[in-house]
Amino acid sequence: MEGVFPILATTFNDDGSLDLKSQAELLNHLLEAGAHGLGLFGNASEGYTLMPEEKVALLKLIVREAANRVSIVVSTGHTGTDAAVRNSQEAEALGASALMILPPYYLRPDADGLMYYFESISKAVRIPIMVQDAPLMTQVTMPTSLLLRMADELENVRYVKVEAPPTPSKVSKVVQASKGKLTVFGGLNGQFLIEEFERGARGTMPGSDMTSLYVRLWRKLERGDMPGAWKLFSQMLPLIRFELQPGMGVSAMKHNLHAQGVIRSTRVRHPTVSLGAESLRELEFLRNLVQCDSPDTLQ
Repeated sequence: MEGVFPILATTFNDDGSLDLKSQAELLNHLLEAGAHGLGLFGNASEGYTLMPEEKVALLKLIVREAANRVSIVVSTGHTGTDAAVRNSQEAEALGASALMILPPYYLRPDADGLMYYFESISKAVRIPIMVQDAPLMTQVTMPTSLLLRMADELENVRYVKVEAPPTPSKVSKVVQASKGKLTVFGGLNGQFLIEEFERGARGTMPGSDMTSLYVRLWRKLERGDMPGAWKLFSQMLPLIRFELQPGMGVSAMKHNLHAQGVIRSTRVRHPTVSLGAESLRELEFLRNLVQCDSPDTLQ
């Protein structure tokens, strides 16, 4: 797996129920925009608000709609090891291509406890595991040495999503030390995508409202067009920056997708924050500035 894997926003009706029609339309919109794969049930999916039966319904729909066109990475981590194992087995059975797994973050285990957690999942599945290294969210530190131990000792740990700032230096350490055993993806809405790519990251997992732009940026990086990549990134940066404000990103992404005519409602589920009037005015200005629904205008 490599390239741009947007985290698929979960679409709701105005009453908060799942909007499966918009979900299918969003998926196809992202694939038409050139997404190389999809991420499900992460932070930008509001996975923390979804009930188990809703995740099953969504995953069945997404696997069916994707029709083997791209890889589907499903977030299956849990605060309990047994629950994470069951989530992971269920996702594999329903068609997940790979698993993205956060460490336990309620009772935070030591290094041996983290090894036990990831080993239990690795032994229970046959598909690749992406370790999500996101200490800003989990308060769990996973040093490079621990990630390498996982790659050496756990059969299915083959990817790591580095979201531990400063991400470029962490990417360098993992890429150099793992010697190809771990493929590195970036996150945090791609704010250091260019530096991460130059240091060996092979993928990124941003939100789902600027996918066509991220794909164009990725292609420029693959071609070695660094001036073009920086020019495009600089035009995207105001919106990337806005969406990185804590608690505001998911709502902003949904408003952008709604403005593009992709989804029918901007509804988010509590405790996800809905943007207020002032923030919406700021977002509209930035959306028009970036023209995230008109990528051909950005050269």
